Amino acid sequence: QVQLVESGGGLVQAGGSLRLSCEASGFPFDTYVMGWFRQAPGKEREFVAGITWSGGRSSYTDSVQGRFIVFRDNDKNTVWLQMSGLKPEDTAVYYCAAALRFTAVDGRANEYDYWGQGTQVTVSS
Repeated sequence: QVQLVESGGGLVQAGGSLRLSCEASGFPFDTYVMGWFRQAPGKEREFVAGITWSGGRSSYTDSVQGRFIVFRDNDKNTVWLQMSGLKPEDTAVYYCAAALRFTAVDGRANEYDYWGQGTQVTVSS
């Protein structure tokens, strides 16, 4: 059974940091692209960051470039999203997702095969 379990969300003040974790099971983690998406109330889900199987390439949406870092440990079947310099507009439910297709690293949501349940991140001003 495939599982993606996010953790690490919470309430933080603007300018603060959080590290989200996503622990995967039930599929060959080291052959999947991993991505982070978010959805704010009343808005569409958007791509945040993606990382290839080996971690050799990552991509980010413009609004988080330079503030967020995505990284993974295939031995631990875990991917993280380190978020710094948080802004109120980063408030959203954050989801991790897994994709077999390499092109998914650039954020094509319809290329992702598995999704987690999400973790809430709230940034206060």
